[in-house]
Amino acid sequence: MIRIEDYAGVVGRGMVEELFLLARHLRGKTIQNINSTSVGGGVAEILTRMIPLLKQIGVDARWDVIKGNERFFVVTKKFHNALHGVPVEISDDEFDLFLDVNRQNAADMNFGDMVFVHDPQPIGLIEKRGIVGGQWVWRCHIDFSHPDRKVWEFLEGYVTRYDAAVFSAPAFARPLPINQVLISPSIDPLSEKNRDLPEKSVSEVFERFGIDRSRPVVSQISRFDYLKDPVGVIKAYRIARRRVDCQLVLAGGGATDDPEGPAIMEQVQTEAAKDKDIHVVFLPPSSDFEINALQRGSTVVLQKSLREGFGLTVAEALWKGRPVIASAVGGIPLQIAHKYSGILTHSIEGTAHWIKQLINEPAYARKLGENGREHIKNNFLITRHIKDYLLLFLSTLRKGEIVYLDQ
Repeated sequence: MIRIEDYAGVVGRGMVEELFLLARHLRGKTIQNINSTSVGGGVAEILTRMIPLLKQIGVDARWDVIKGNERFFVVTKKFHNALHGVPVEISDDEFDLFLDVNRQNAADMNFGDMVFVHDPQPIGLIEKRGIVGGQWVWRCHIDFSHPDRKVWEFLEGYVTRYDAAVFSAPAFARPLPINQVLISPSIDPLSEKNRDLPEKSVSEVFERFGIDRSRPVVSQISRFDYLKDPVGVIKAYRIARRRVDCQLVLAGGGATDDPEGPAIMEQVQTEAAKDKDIHVVFLPPSSDFEINALQRGSTVVLQKSLREGFGLTVAEALWKGRPVIASAVGGIPLQIAHKYSGILTHSIEGTAHWIKQLINEPAYARKLGENGREHIKNNFLITRHIKDYLLLFLSTLRKGEIVYLDQ
């Protein structure tokens, strides 16, 4: 198991000592995280890495997952798409189902001193606050810049009952009567997905999937989701192929709370079926090693999202020193300074243009990757994320108290 002390070699001993210092002031308090899935997606991945580290520094951190049937997750996927600005129809019965499932879960749960609710799926648990007390924070990981009005108005009635709301980027903040906090998510540099790999391991993964490393490889490694625009990636690749030789890798999986994933993957496989240079790879949740190798071995990494909460796949690729071309949506512009630490695009044609440019200019592509890695090191590693959360917990649980952090 990775120890918190191991991060000193990446971020310095001072940062690790600061985490222990902050954690001391949370002794005796229970921090309860609640989300909708333990497998698949960025939230589950962050919590999987973060909860053990919080416990190592002395925080009583817990993680619960709400239960729901297939119909519930169909409804919450509609919520997800609507909050990203996609037109959807949600009936009164579906809103009622959403609340019923939240109430059933609330009846079965024991709540901590701090209840940290992630994303819309469990937001209705706040109804239990009047009975159980405690401090409640809602953490939104998705793009809230253009939400569907009806869905947002429904959710707003619950958000405003929390002590604070946490967003990943300034553009996602909403006019709310409660405190709002900006905390960007992070990657774990020592995890199986992000640790250094020998070149031999990278080559073995490419050979296993039948990908020729002697030719340029363009990849998008992300969940099979309409909002990740995998079909748009294929179109950009085909335009670029007119001018430069390359292959395309579309690799990823799904999440247990996303019922649309299989249909999107089937659509991608149909679109790619006639091109032997397009490799569509399904990766189960245990594929961190393979993701690491595919990102490290790619000539160029894409993240052509239509909407994006933050897009940690960008941070992952930048950490590995890869040149990244990504859509200027959600939290991606926080990770990429255009033409310095990566490339931001707004269209299929723009993405194709930069694929061609970076393959033809390897020295520039390499410099983008170097700058990107340094930017991620300074801003988007898990130790910074833990520090931000500890400060949030302290400020919420001990508001009105004076906390001397040097004691």
